[in-house]
Amino acid sequence: MDQNRELDTLLAHMVEKFVQHNQAAQTLRAMLDEAGIGLTPVIDHVTLRTLNIDRRAEQFTALGYAFDETLEYDDWYAKVYRKAGYPALFVDQAYEGNRGRSSIIPGWVQNFGDQVFHHVAVRVEDVEKAVQRLKDKNIVFAGTIVGAKGGSLRQIFSSPEMVHGHPFSVLELAERHRGYQGFLPPQADSLMKSSAPHVGSRK
Repeated sequence: MDQNRELDTLLAHMVEKFVQHNQAAQTLRAMLDEAGIGLTPVIDHVTLRTLNIDRRAEQFTALGYAFDETLEYDDWYAKVYRKAGYPALFVDQAYEGNRGRSSIIPGWVQNFGDQVFHHVAVRVEDVEKAVQRLKDKNIVFAGTIVGAKGGSLRQIFSSPEMVHGHPFSVLELAERHRGYQGFLPPQADSLMKSSAPHVGSRK
């Protein structure tokens, strides 16, 4: 199908741009390439930051993604879009007005735009083991694993790559159980805070 070919090309291009500027993703891809797996088959979801979710998502809805759910937080919110056979698309923005004033998203978008992924999440079987393997290759992580051991979803971000003094992209590791494919709001908010400018950034 032409639409799927176009979507494959778009995702491949955007993932490649992400990998080019993220040391953790480069390291993980090299490890997966060595095993003959590659990065694409293990991508769980991809995330865009923007100032207007609906407008930014149009590029993907035109290629078959459909709105699934809205997740709300103190100063930001996100919409999740899905298409069978493809990674979930997570698009977030700050609330307008006073409610969104404390959000880090507008500053990030001002620095980097909304045409690049803020993070790519990869699915792992054992998040502690994956973290240790990447730490062995000098990858630094921000904060600790979010989500209870044995829970439906456990996640962690790598420390942000720094570009001109600003935190840019992060790699997420996601461990899922019992067929859970969604997102847990408290965990997503904790991950957001872990990528804030003052937290464990690689210099």
